[in-house]
Amino acid sequence: MWEYTDKVKDHFINPRNVGFIDNPDGMGEVGSLACGDALKLTFKLGDDKKISDAKFQTFGCASAIASSSALTEMIKGLTLKEAADITNDDIAQFLGGLPKEKMHCSVMGRDALEKAIAYYEGATIQQKEGEIVCECFGITDIEIRRAVQESGLKTVEDVTDYVKAGGGCGNCHDRIGEIISEVRGKPVLVKPVPKALTNVQKIKMIEETLDREIKPALKKDGGDIELVDFDHNTVFVRLRGTCSTCAKSQVTLKSYVETKLKELVSSDLVVSEVQQ
Repeated sequence: MWEYTDKVKDHFINPRNVGFIDNPDGMGEVGSLACGDALKLTFKLGDDKKISDAKFQTFGCASAIASSSALTEMIKGLTLKEAADITNDDIAQFLGGLPKEKMHCSVMGRDALEKAIAYYEGATIQQKEGEIVCECFGITDIEIRRAVQESGLKTVEDVTDYVKAGGGCGNCHDRIGEIISEVRGKPVLVKPVPKALTNVQKIKMIEETLDREIKPALKKDGGDIELVDFDHNTVFVRLRGTCSTCAKSQVTLKSYVETKLKELVSSDLVVSEVQQ
């Protein structure tokens, strides 16, 4: 399980400003369900042209929800110029820090805010410019360059943590390495990527295995299991029904659920429980 700050946990468990503002002055959408994270941000301006209200709708993990909640709190009372100066690092700092593997969630918030401001200003939001480097997540060279420049990223793994590029099939790792080298003026060693299942393939197989093999067995005893998140080969699940209160729940998770997923999906998977 990721080490989250108390503030991240608070904004995840008690998110502020969830919803959608009717007739918003600004609206921005980023991400996609196919990528695993999606965010819609809306805001309303007061008579003083400062942001009087902001709401969000997010599909994603705890960090995505917490980052979105934090952003809506941060921009209230700001002018659009002041809001536009907020960076993804500002969002992470507001939350007391994020795990490096989850920094892409704060980047998503920053991007949604930029689109929402552009919406208000009547700017035409064009299709992504630049060369698509990561086909799995639709990330361009421009987005990667920006992340490397703004956050001082040094490795392909850093780029994956911040913008998800390279987190799928791995075919783009060499190109990401070239971009980092161009920005930093130093050569980057790119580790060879063994052929393996992509994240999207793993998630699909995990869901199928849970539905076909694991849930029916648990339901026989009045229990159930829910897939909460998947990140870096860790499968986050929540136990339901009798399983949630069973004294042997950890045995069930490790000896049955994790063993099945290792056998039928991938041997490098680890199962971690998310508490109620």
